[in-house]
Amino acid sequence: MSLPQIHVAELNGTAANPLLMLHGVGRLGRDFAPLLPWLTDRQVFLWDHRGHGRSDRAAGEYLVRDYAADVVAWLRGYGSGTVDLYGHSLGALVALRAAAEAPDRVRSLILEDPPSPSFLSGVVTSPYYYSFVAMQQLAGSRRPIETIAAALAEVRLGPTDAAPRLGDLRDAASLRFMARCLQDVDPTVFMPLIAGRWLDGYDFDATLTAVACPVLLLHGEVENGGMLPADDARHIIDQLSDVTPVRFAGAGHLLHWQRLEETVRAVIGFLESLPPSS
Repeated sequence: MSLPQIHVAELNGTAANPLLMLHGVGRLGRDFAPLLPWLTDRQVFLWDHRGHGRSDRAAGEYLVRDYAADVVAWLRGYGSGTVDLYGHSLGALVALRAAAEAPDRVRSLILEDPPSPSFLSGVVTSPYYYSFVAMQQLAGSRRPIETIAAALAEVRLGPTDAAPRLGDLRDAASLRFMARCLQDVDPTVFMPLIAGRWLDGYDFDATLTAVACPVLLLHGEVENGGMLPADDARHIIDQLSDVTPVRFAGAGHLLHWQRLEETVRAVIGFLESLPPSS
């Protein structure tokens, strides 16, 4: 079966050190806009995953391994040099798999709060389950952005009316951006995630041990909305051969929005430590 057409926006085309940025589920390549002012000396590629943004839809093929296949195909068609990969959430899992399958094309990895297998296996009992269900219901909507944002704000992150609303945890501007992203997302993107099948065919430990390049691991805390429990972060660190871990105390999952300054310092420090791209 042929792979879908993927939309990739290229910025700073004459710059060196290419950086491919992979967003989380339900978002778009422009999710990384807060970081772009600090990346003007790099050739940046903003990727829309299949089923997201301006990329093709691929109903029934939204497992993490499917997203990774798209990136591996792109890497193998990208000239003869190497690329740095930055992945947030879903994008981090995809970046890991891509680095394992195409090690000769990946210079380094930046992993922002990758959801671990243990976290994903229990997602149905977490507050994220309720947000994912709501996102599926709102995805692809042609309603005005402000209407979608208002609906997101009212989502209860639990089974009772006493559970906090999404609007209690996200500011209005963040909800508007989330709403805009969802307008261009295939609702079926969320089906395997909600069903607990996202990692079918994805051997997490084998992937970790196959990664040979330097890795920057950024993660928050589950108690504050992160998706990488501390024990799982330690496991990742133990399995990778060259990893620089940075824990954001008191932070959640969306680090490059919620903790922008800290994220910039970590990302730029890591990228500047690397030898020139081949």
